[in-house]
Amino acid sequence: MSAPGGPGPAGPLLIACALRIEQAALRSGARGPGRGAHTLVRTGMGPRAAERALGRALERPGGRRAAVLATGFCAGLLPGMHPGDLVVAEETRDPRGSVACTGTALLAEALARAVPGRTVHTGALTGSDHVVRGQERAALRATGAVAVDMESAATLWTAVRGGGRPVAAVRVIVDAPDHELVRIGTVRGGISAFRVLRAVLPAFYEWHRSSLLPRR
Repeated sequence: MSAPGGPGPAGPLLIACALRIEQAALRSGARGPGRGAHTLVRTGMGPRAAERALGRALERPGGRRAAVLATGFCAGLLPGMHPGDLVVAEETRDPRGSVACTGTALLAEALARAVPGRTVHTGALTGSDHVVRGQERAALRATGAVAVDMESAATLWTAVRGGGRPVAAVRVIVDAPDHELVRIGTVRGGISAFRVLRAVLPAFYEWHRSSLLPRR
């Protein structure tokens, strides 16, 4: 069963991430060219933390009309994926169902312009309550998912639970079948995924502006 992910009247842009290092990358990018207005919410790790933090953010002034974009790092599921590749979700999935994302093609095109030379993958982004390893990665790939993370599905489910609004999820791969991450601390030190996440905000603003346009 799918939750409604279609756009209603869009308000402010709310960007959700889980980790301090993701927050640091996005804050650094917000100081660069092409910056715009948004609210950044660090949810903490895992689906339950994401639900709680996003729910609180949506109760704040302006939150009820906010467009919601979940971002951060993820594990890629397809052979040939590399750290620093981008994933734009066409839908997010968890045991409760799926949420259709808004403006996937536009967002993928905007990301290709914002981070030239990086591969942008589109497809289903599945949720997990733990870090995925080894054979579990292959099992998730068999469901048709292209990537997995712990917060995006819960974030978007919470966002659309009370009604339609523009929602999206963009993740940067730090872990892939041929490049398995040993521990999240390995991300620290300015590897390619951090630099990519720092560069994506102009694409997020372009996606948000498009959600404000009248629908024909």
